[in-house]
Amino acid sequence: MADADCDILVVGGGPAGITLALIAAQHGVRVIVCEKEADVYPLPRAAHIDHEVMRIYQSVGAAGPIAATCRTTGTYDFLTASGEVLLRFEGSDRIGPGGWPGANMIHQPSVERALRARLEGQPLAELRSCWTYLGHEETALGVTARFATPEGERSVTAGYLVGADGTRSPVRAAAAIDMDDLGFDEPWLVIDALVHDAGRLPKVNLQICDPARPTTCVLMGEGRHRWEFMLLPGETSDQVSEDAFIAKLLAPWNVEGAVTLERKAVYRFNARVAKQWRKGRVLLAGDAAHQTPPFAGQGMCAGARDAANLGWKLAAVVTGKASETILDSYQAEREPHVRATIQMAIMMGRTVCITDPAAAAERDRQMLAARAAGQSPDGALAYPPIADGLVLAGSPGAGSYFPQPVDAASGAKLDDVLGGEAWLLSRGAAAPVDGVVAVGLEDPRLESFASGIAAWLDAHDTGAVLVRADRYVFGTGTHAALIEAWQAALARRETAAA
Repeated sequence: MADADCDILVVGGGPAGITLALIAAQHGVRVIVCEKEADVYPLPRAAHIDHEVMRIYQSVGAAGPIAATCRTTGTYDFLTASGEVLLRFEGSDRIGPGGWPGANMIHQPSVERALRARLEGQPLAELRSCWTYLGHEETALGVTARFATPEGERSVTAGYLVGADGTRSPVRAAAAIDMDDLGFDEPWLVIDALVHDAGRLPKVNLQICDPARPTTCVLMGEGRHRWEFMLLPGETSDQVSEDAFIAKLLAPWNVEGAVTLERKAVYRFNARVAKQWRKGRVLLAGDAAHQTPPFAGQGMCAGARDAANLGWKLAAVVTGKASETILDSYQAEREPHVRATIQMAIMMGRTVCITDPAAAAERDRQMLAARAAGQSPDGALAYPPIADGLVLAGSPGAGSYFPQPVDAASGAKLDDVLGGEAWLLSRGAAAPVDGVVAVGLEDPRLESFASGIAAWLDAHDTGAVLVRADRYVFGTGTHAALIEAWQAALARRETAAA
C-alpha cells in the first residue's frame, strides 16, 4: 500500500513482536509495533533460550547484552523423590550448532530491554506504547487497525498485520481463528527469587518427580533462581500464594537467607496450537499462535523462531522480491516444529505430574530399567527439520539447520561476516546473484570458517548450499541449479531438483 502508515503492523511488543519487527526492518520494510503496556513487564517470565534463539538475537545485534546476563548449566535432570536419575539431558553448556551455548538461562525483562534498545536505533521501525488494539478491517490491498491511545482512538494502515499479542490474542479472536487443544492443563505455582548466596543453590536444572509435590528448580539469568510447585487437588491459588505456604515449600531446599522472593504467581500450563497462522493479510506469531508447557524451555524460543521464519518472508513480499504465496510456507514450516516441541514438553510434563504414589512407583521402575538398559529417551534435545515449505525437496540437507562456525581463536562468528541475507556457499568461484550473498570457499572472508563449511558440504556430498535468511537450508546442488530453484521458489513456480 503506497499510502499506508507502514508495510507491517505488529500488535504486541513482547520478544516475538519486537524480534519480528527488527528482522523485517533490517530487510528494508517499514514496521510499526503497537503495545498496550507502557513499558516492559518488570518481572521474570520465560527462563530459557537456546543456541538458535541466541543466533536470532545475534542477527539483530542484541546477543551481546543478552549473553552478558545469561547463565549456563551442563545438565537438566529428572529425578525421583529419592534423587535417582530418570532422565538426563546433557551438554546444554556446550556450544550448539547456532554458535552459542545450547541452553542460556535468562532474565526476560533484560532480554526485552536489549531488543527494544535495538529497535530504538532502527530507522524503519517504531514502537508505540500504550496503544491498545480494538479491531481491524481488511481489504484486498491491506489492513486498517484501530487502537485506543492516550490521545484517543487512532488507526494504522499497513500491508500486513501480525498478531504477536500473547495467549489471549485479541487479534486471533478478531480474525475468528480457533485453537487446537492438545490436552495438557495443569496449575503450578511459580516462585522467582533474587539470589544472595549462590553457593547454597543447585547448579543444574531439576525436575523432581515426587508424587507428593512435583517440583521444578531451575537457574535463571544472573542473580536469580526459580522454583515451580504443582498445585495438588483442593489447593487454591490464594492458598499456595501465601508467604507462610511458600516458606514451607522452600524449607526442604534450605535456602532461607540465601534468596529473597521476587515474584509469586499461579499459572495454568497449557498446550494449544492455532488452526490457522495466516488468514488473508493477518498472521499470528508467538503465544498467539501456540502455547506450550514450560518443561522443554521452548515457549519463548518458539516465538523467536516464528519471527525469524516470517520476518524475511514478509519483507521479500513487501519489496516485490517474492510472491505473496510464500507466506503459506510459514505455518507449513513452523507448525511441525512447534508441535514436536510441545509433544516433548508434554512428555516431560506427564513424567513429572504424576501424583498417585503407585503410578509414580511404576513410572520410576520402568524409567530406571530403561535407563539401565541404555534405552532412556534422554541425551540432547533434537527437533525435526523443515519437511514441507520453501525448500528444495529431495536435495541432501534441505530443510536442516545450517550451523554457524565460530573462530576458536577470535570468537568471530560466520553470520557477522556474511550478514543477514540468504547465502550461496560453494566450493568454486561464486557468481554474483541479486538478493543472495554468493561466496566461494576461497573468499578471504571465509578464511576462519572454510574448513567447517567444507566439512558440511562433504557430509552432504555436494558442491554448494543455499542457506535462507533464517539459516535453514533451502537446498544443495550446483551453483546455477540452486539459483534457478531459489528464484522459482520465491515466485512459487515449479522447478527440477538441483
